Amino acid sequence: MILVLYGVGESQKLITTLAGAGYYVTAAVRTEYGGTLAGRGGAVDVVSLPENINDICNILKDKHIKIVIDASHPFKNSVSDLLSAACNNIKIPYLRFYRKETKLPEDDLIHTVYSWTEAAEKAAELGETVFLTTGSNNLDVFVNCRLLGDKRVVVRVLPEHRVIKKCQEMGVSPRDIVALHGPFSAKFNKAMFQAYKAGVVVTRDGGPGSGTDNKIKAALSLKIPVVLIKRDQSCRPGAPETCKQVLECVRELLPLQNGS
Repeated sequence: MILVLYGVGESQKLITTLAGAGYYVTAAVRTEYGGTLAGRGGAVDVVSLPENINDICNILKDKHIKIVIDASHPFKNSVSDLLSAACNNIKIPYLRFYRKETKLPEDDLIHTVYSWTEAAEKAAELGETVFLTTGSNNLDVFVNCRLLGDKRVVVRVLPEHRVIKKCQEMGVSPRDIVALHGPFSAKFNKAMFQAYKAGVVVTRDGGPGSGTDNKIKAALSLKIPVVLIKRDQSCRPGAPETCKQVLECVRELLPLQNGS
């Protein structure tokens, strides 16, 4: 059994690739919606990871997990840290799936940062209406940023009740919550940025296929500055960047006849 930590847009494709090759996959998800998508991809089981290393170890043992693939977004997060540590504790191979970085055009409107706090502070400098395309995770950094106190913050998040409720509980006005499932075309992004009169767009480098390039293209076409959060600089060299590469690694670590 393989456990995939569901996160990036290609997680579903990754699960389908592994299942199609004959492996059984358990998906670890953060939302009910993610569980639905993982099931469609071919996951035979769905779990929610606790925020405790001992409990994670118990789940890995109970589910007879032989390889863990972390397909969450390539940014520093506590879940990945705990999962990696748990794998190390019980000697299970841990693979980090990193999509390639987005190829950026040379443009003075693109401002790269390396932390969520830095992104919030930079956004406050650049516009009166901040359009967040980074989802609900780390939304608190922007909501609690003193420099954004008198700014309008629009958030685009997954169309899930729990996520929308989270935004409202943080004080985001219903009119500033855009609940849609991407990725979107540059044309669609452009129309949305215009509709909400975005003064600055905040995104993160999710890599090819994540929609980052279309967000940037749309913003630049409107002469709107972009704050781009770059990925975790501790990315492991040689980490698999495609579903095919992940499958190749899995086949080396877990030959199919020895236990799918």
